[in-house]
Amino acid sequence: MKIGELSNRTGASIRALRYYEEKGALRPQRTSSGYRIFDDAAVSTVGHIRTLLSAGLGMDLITEILTCASDETPLLQGCRERLVHERRRMTADIDRINTARSMLDQLLER
Repeated sequence: MKIGELSNRTGASIRALRYYEEKGALRPQRTSSGYRIFDDAAVSTVGHIRTLLSAGLGMDLITEILTCASDETPLLQGCRERLVHERRRMTADIDRINTARSMLDQLLER
């Protein structure tokens, strides 16, 4: 599928898709005339990218995560350590948000 169709199917803008490609998270094929051609798996990849972005991860880390999860690269120890570190960071963020929500709940109950 061309980039416009991928945009329609995922809700991501064409500009965002080009950025994901620039960062290495998407790897379309190119036609002889230079058009990007994406396979069906790109739809789920874009979904993963958008989910991870909404969780606060940066594109460099997202690209690394997608590379680790792809068939091209086994989950290397260095990659595992990076993922564990990021998971711990996210858990700490969730804990802070939960604490703040509890404080607000207590204030609202008064």
